[in-house]
Amino acid sequence: MNKSNGSGSNLVYDFAVVGGGIIGVASAWQILQRFPRAKVVFEKGIGLARHQTGHNSGVIHSGIYYEPGSLKAEFCRIGAAWTKEFAAENDIAYEECGKLLVATTALELERMHALAARAAANGIRARRLSYAELRAEEPNVSGLGALLIEDTGIIDYREVTEKLAGKATALGAQILVQNEVCSIQEQDDFVDIVTNVGHYRAQRLIACGGLQSDRLVHMAGLDTDFQIMPFRGEYFDVRPEKRDLVRRLIYPIPDPDLPFLGIHLTPMIAGNLTVGPSAVLGMAREKYGRFSVHLGDLWEMLTFPAFWRVARDNLRTGLVELWGSMNKWSYLQRVRRYAPTLQRRDLVPREAGIRAQAVMKNGRFHHDFLIRQTARTIHVLNAPSPAATSAMPIARYIVDMVIDPSKGSCHSS
Repeated sequence: MNKSNGSGSNLVYDFAVVGGGIIGVASAWQILQRFPRAKVVFEKGIGLARHQTGHNSGVIHSGIYYEPGSLKAEFCRIGAAWTKEFAAENDIAYEECGKLLVATTALELERMHALAARAAANGIRARRLSYAELRAEEPNVSGLGALLIEDTGIIDYREVTEKLAGKATALGAQILVQNEVCSIQEQDDFVDIVTNVGHYRAQRLIACGGLQSDRLVHMAGLDTDFQIMPFRGEYFDVRPEKRDLVRRLIYPIPDPDLPFLGIHLTPMIAGNLTVGPSAVLGMAREKYGRFSVHLGDLWEMLTFPAFWRVARDNLRTGLVELWGSMNKWSYLQRVRRYAPTLQRRDLVPREAGIRAQAVMKNGRFHHDFLIRQTARTIHVLNAPSPAATSAMPIARYIVDMVIDPSKGSCHSS
């Protein structure tokens, strides 16, 4: 695969794709399949899969959590099958280990039954387990009951991204690394793109900026009614001696009012077992140390009026997450609700991830994918989990928007 930092030229490219995560790479690949003679410039500041794509749990989600009819539900269902098919065709290791959603309280049992109904509405195979059946499936897991989703899998999305990039370059894509976009100017006949390396022009621009998506759309001159807020997902590895603690993914029953799924146990395709992630409001968008601060990111967040409504409405949850970040015992207690044999010494620190969460001006989290377009640009503005699972149908949807602009912007909530 050819990669370079590139330099500006007088060429007008057919497409420029900004963003080196799995959605951007999948979009470049999809474009070149539909437009085989097109030249594609693919741009990313520091390389491929360096942020959300490369810092997640590696889960091939089934789509059980999502509102029937939403983009998340549709794209996740299609994307899960597509991801497994792509992996099988390209010698990428994956495993359908299945997932258990474990209820540990009466309230969670009620929520579990609601999730079972949602699974049926979304066409997902799910089976309710009693206490005894749960213990039979996972002797080290405790709960009042559980929901078993057999189709959930695990994979390495970095490897998927690299394989997609190889296919895109084989079809003619140019991957220009270390090119950070500084300016986007949409003209009548093309889009001007200025990076730290040079000046480019493209007939169309597709921005898949993840943690920088709000800034890219603002550069392009669109009005924004949201801001990206970074949430740190803090993980631990389980020490090797206890990696066989569970066979399946073990998730708590999520709070439907929050966009996070809770701390879970995840067998990874590499053979390790992880615990996490938490959801702590970050002080920097692309710095992963626990106490990392980027003054520009922090100032932009604090001066966004909706930030204070988010802080007020989620004060208790935020304090619980923050305390769990500062206190390993508190973090562990949240896991011991369903995995009581885990001990503090079993948890080994692991690099955190940062999730880009779109928050609207009214202070509400945007739960679904958010895609908007102009005459010559398409912006993927909010792509939370299950974005990695859904990357290929999202990319296909983007190309459909290129072919038929009347498809319009998508921003279901």
